[in-house]
Amino acid sequence: MKIDIENLDIKSAHKHLIDGDFSSQELTKECLNVIKEKNKEINAYIEVFEKTALEQAKEADRKIKEKNYTELTGIPLAIKDNILIKGQKVSAGSKILENYVATYDSTAIKKLKDAGAIFLGRTNMDEFAMGVSTETSVYGITKNPLDTERVPGGSSGGSASAVAMNSCLGALGSDTGGSIRQPSSFCGTVGLKPTYGSVSRSGLIALGSSLDVIGPIGKSVSDVEIIFNVIKGKDELDSTTTENKEIHPVKSREAGISPKVKLFNRARVIGVPNFVNEIDGLDNFTKNNFNESVKKLEELGYKIKGINLPNIKYAVPAYYIILPAEASANLARFDGVRYGLHKDGENGIDDYFKTRGAGFGREVRRRIILGTYVLSAGYYDAYYNKAQAVREFIKKDFEEAFKEVGAIITPTTTGPAFKIGEKINDPIKMYLEDIFTGPANHTGLPAISIPSNRKSDGSFDGGLPLGLQIIAPQMCEDVLFEISKKFLNETEN
Repeated sequence: MKIDIENLDIKSAHKHLIDGDFSSQELTKECLNVIKEKNKEINAYIEVFEKTALEQAKEADRKIKEKNYTELTGIPLAIKDNILIKGQKVSAGSKILENYVATYDSTAIKKLKDAGAIFLGRTNMDEFAMGVSTETSVYGITKNPLDTERVPGGSSGGSASAVAMNSCLGALGSDTGGSIRQPSSFCGTVGLKPTYGSVSRSGLIALGSSLDVIGPIGKSVSDVEIIFNVIKGKDELDSTTTENKEIHPVKSREAGISPKVKLFNRARVIGVPNFVNEIDGLDNFTKNNFNESVKKLEELGYKIKGINLPNIKYAVPAYYIILPAEASANLARFDGVRYGLHKDGENGIDDYFKTRGAGFGREVRRRIILGTYVLSAGYYDAYYNKAQAVREFIKKDFEEAFKEVGAIITPTTTGPAFKIGEKINDPIKMYLEDIFTGPANHTGLPAISIPSNRKSDGSFDGGLPLGLQIIAPQMCEDVLFEISKKFLNETEN
């Protein structure tokens, strides 16, 4: 049969593979053809693993034939360029690591390999995941497939674009302050930031260690759920991870609905923070769309309750103290001595200065300087410790809110995708892109972005996609999936 890649998702592709309608090799070749056709303009991929992908697809076909498969066996995925795949280059979008080859698999990649997934290539990203537009990559700008004059969001813009241009059936990204959810909103995809500690960070090039989490991007909620179900779980290589048994079981036809979801279904209360409609930068199109989303949830039987998050206004300032501080410490390892770029100077110290000066881009240098400053003697208490205190206040605000509601909703972003070059020279405007997404990273809560203005024919009301963000208590990804499926009218096959 002819492969209709545009209307194919993981669940439907899996059924076709098992039924023998087409092979994984044929599906992978179709994805590679789309990349050849579209990537030159979009620049979602910075490297394509054509030979390796086809070898993986051949092995997947063997496993399917032997009935030794999972739901991801033979499914082509795209991987963000800060997640290690053994034997492949990984650079975090930076010149300082442009020729570094990973010596081991990240835990998430190992789990996907064990499940039989296919890796098509590595996707573009803001350098070291510092950005919200995928404009800071050393490999050039990624464009939004839905409007090539606009950004795809960031820092996982390449992964979101790869899904949106129908070149893969899912992708991995990382989220430190919104880097999965914001590009998903801009590109009309579904993006999940899991609970901090639910997915191992081993093999993820670190940015902010207390904030970072690997998560999936897909065409549907079900697809994101499938990928998450594979990559989640405790890992001895990451002490922050949690036992599988402590992670709330994801809804399935076999398992039924978890007790917490049953409790939530009885309460069926969704919180709307009072500050949402007071945000200065929220455009009218987005505000109206959010209010329509609230009405839709009411029509679906949910009760809407206004909630107060009094310290949420400090989330972005606190984030841009904590994140640069952690980044400056994490990026200190890139010194030109052990791996990556090396520049010769007059002595060892001069080597170090020349290497980092040439290897890091402007935004990375800006954040390293800021982070080093707030950690320095005399300023540590004034800035870093206060930011951590604010973070605790924000956590307590959410804890109080979740005593009354089962989930909280906001817009994912303050507006649709902005034009390329529109904000790149204004760091403050760029940083304010995290105003809705950042709090979930402060608190470690799971959050998902789903298209909120997608019409039945697949187009978007107003022309450009917008996202609805849903936040749940820790380890309650099942709540996110339940609400999201109802909102998008996703039915179980």
